[in-house]
Amino acid sequence: MPIPVIDLFAGPGGLGEGFSALHRGNESVFKIKLSIEKDAYAHRTLELRAFFRQFLTGRAPEAYYEYLAGIITRQQLFDLFPEQAKKAASEAWNAELGSDNFPNTTIDERITEALGNRVNWVLIGGPPCQAYSLAGRARRTKDPTFRDDKKHTLYKEYLRILAVHQPPVFVMENVKGILSARHKDEGILQRITADLESPLEAVYGSSNVRPGASLKYQLVSLVTDARNSRGKFDPEDFVVCAEKYGIPQARHRIILVGILAEKEVKPRLLKEQPTATIDDVISDLPKLRSGLSQETDTPQAWREAVLELSDSAWVSSKQLGDKLQREIRQLLGQVNGPPPRGEEYMLPTRRKVRRHDEWFTDFLLGAVCNHATRSHIREDLHRYFFVAAFGKLYGRSPRLSEFPREILPEHRNVAKALKNEMFNDRFRVQIEGRPSTTVTSHISKDGHYFIHYDPLQCRSLTVREAARLQTFPDNYFFEGPRTQQYQQVGNAVPPLLARQIAEIVADLIP
Repeated sequence: MPIPVIDLFAGPGGLGEGFSALHRGNESVFKIKLSIEKDAYAHRTLELRAFFRQFLTGRAPEAYYEYLAGIITRQQLFDLFPEQAKKAASEAWNAELGSDNFPNTTIDERITEALGNRVNWVLIGGPPCQAYSLAGRARRTKDPTFRDDKKHTLYKEYLRILAVHQPPVFVMENVKGILSARHKDEGILQRITADLESPLEAVYGSSNVRPGASLKYQLVSLVTDARNSRGKFDPEDFVVCAEKYGIPQARHRIILVGILAEKEVKPRLLKEQPTATIDDVISDLPKLRSGLSQETDTPQAWREAVLELSDSAWVSSKQLGDKLQREIRQLLGQVNGPPPRGEEYMLPTRRKVRRHDEWFTDFLLGAVCNHATRSHIREDLHRYFFVAAFGKLYGRSPRLSEFPREILPEHRNVAKALKNEMFNDRFRVQIEGRPSTTVTSHISKDGHYFIHYDPLQCRSLTVREAARLQTFPDNYFFEGPRTQQYQQVGNAVPPLLARQIAEIVADLIP
């Protein structure tokens, strides 16, 4: 029987997908029994994926792909397979931990029902991380309500479930920013790890724990087995750098693994892999052009907007230097018939993914999903072309201080950037031949930090390209408006990394 998994703060299901994808022979090692997520759009994505997993690998019905193509509705799909739809609805629960609308008794009943009589199971998930992130904290500390923000303490909902249900193993993920984060003058990570090691005392208070009751977890690192003089791991030992493990993205996250065991446990460590680059996983996708916003958008209008650069004085400016001038002129000469805008469901190219092809590819899919571009104003097209050309030539993204003044945005942060380097990377191109920078929920805002490395496409990354960097399989469909799709992808744990974690966790289950 597969090992049951309960997934808290599940988002679109990246961590759960990795656990679900682990097989030994033809058997699944883990099975998600309950995933809890408060966001309605992420929940729809979760439920659809839960439905997909009701079928054997490679045996999803044709109707699933017809839904992705927009041929049938979601309800029609579920009506065709009522048993699988019912199981998916039971697995994916749209609920908010810590909310008065979902009291602890209700949460506990659902978890108990999902687990049945199984005692060997795994708790996974990560509390919302906005209050822990470095950028978020810088903004939010100016808010007088920051200290009372529940996002600081939502891990206590995770903690309470640990204390009540006592899984043999748990996995908790969060942003690296908690290494330096403090709340009410106490280090957040130090408080979290102390609580996770002794959840009964943390939840109920040591004086309220009945005599003889004990619940102690060992926290272990996935990247080192070297403990400090106190026999514990230092906070930095919990940082997992995803790019070291075949993920095409420089994503650094805290991964805490807790084991219910009296004797010291030394799990296997994550095994380092050759570097995967951004072009390893997105260069096979159909080439697309950006759209034009605030004016008529046609292929010809887009081409004319890009070629307008040829007449710009700054292109001939000595400030650029001869090499960059030549690069830009040469690239402008290649702007011919522009590629399409893309769609939610479109024909793929015949090229193969260079890395993790078996992981991404579903031969029944026959299409690329969630691969439509944003629209950008004409001025941003020029900026995107410039930074992509600069990145192609120099192998790095230009700072704002290196921009021609004619294309600097009229924004209040630009002056600060030019003066003291703050926000100097406001426009960031992803560099071909390297892992991408960290895909975050910020990608839902404007795309300026996630500019495609190909100047001739002149755009930010699509949802599918971001999903590839996060290693979601191509048949993983993201529900909701495009902004919500970006948020889901940016907040997720890379499933391919999660599967590697699952391999280690599987050996820790008694």
